[in-house]
Amino acid sequence: MISYAFFRIFETLFLALPRGAQKSLILFLATLAFWIDTKHKRVIRANLDLSLKDQISEEKYDSILGYCHKNLALVLWQVLRSSRLSIKDLEKSVSFENRHYIDEAMKTGRPIIIISAHYGNWELGATAIGGLISPITSIHKKMNNPYFDAYLMKSRTKFNMKMVEKRGAIKHLLKALKEGKIITMMIDQNVNPKDGIYIDFLGAKATQTAAPAFLARKFDALIIPILINTSPEKESVITFFEPIETAKTEDEKRDILQSTQAQADFLAKAIKAYPEPWFWCHKRWKSAHKEIYK
Repeated sequence: MISYAFFRIFETLFLALPRGAQKSLILFLATLAFWIDTKHKRVIRANLDLSLKDQISEEKYDSILGYCHKNLALVLWQVLRSSRLSIKDLEKSVSFENRHYIDEAMKTGRPIIIISAHYGNWELGATAIGGLISPITSIHKKMNNPYFDAYLMKSRTKFNMKMVEKRGAIKHLLKALKEGKIITMMIDQNVNPKDGIYIDFLGAKATQTAAPAFLARKFDALIIPILINTSPEKESVITFFEPIETAKTEDEKRDILQSTQAQADFLAKAIKAYPEPWFWCHKRWKSAHKEIYK
């Protein structure tokens, strides 16, 4: 309760500042965190050394290393601003690229599963889809602190986004798909092996959730990938990517693996093109390459 009270005081004072001052302060705090947080810098280096080190320059390597904390700070800024964000503000905050993919999919009447990752300003991306395109149902991992959990839930559900608790989420997602609603899921790597499957990701084995592929196969749903911040110059562009079809043959295991691998390939391609916005701070390859994080 005390930590949450201090947070709300900080929020009030922070949001009273002009927008430019808010951004300067949040980026200053990100720089400070970068120099203090040696633990996550080691994780970023381990991830980069396993995946992209031989494919990028030293300058790019350092750029990625220094951007993770900055990006997380910008996501936090978005969460703080969401409490005062109107639908008109939201319309001014983002634009859409390749929107025809989602518009055409909605016209077919088929169920739609939007997949994304912790890439760029993911909080703004989800908010914009719900507020400006269609109501969505998404998964929420409950926080340990009930006050912070309620605060984040309020921010996320402000614009036509229904959040369901991660534990037992499948039944809610099934219900949403049966009702023709759009659901969204994150496909970031290193889920528990019992909850996912092994795929090839950026040149190494990793575990990824098979839930989007399983649901797409069951309901003949289209999987539509999205990312926000697909390039450093487009910090508020939400890009839709070509839909992924999930086969339904007699070999269910193969169908799900192929669809899940296609999802991993989409994300890997985007990361190779613009690696900085991805959340490198997490142990993405821990399930198959635990040794790199020692």
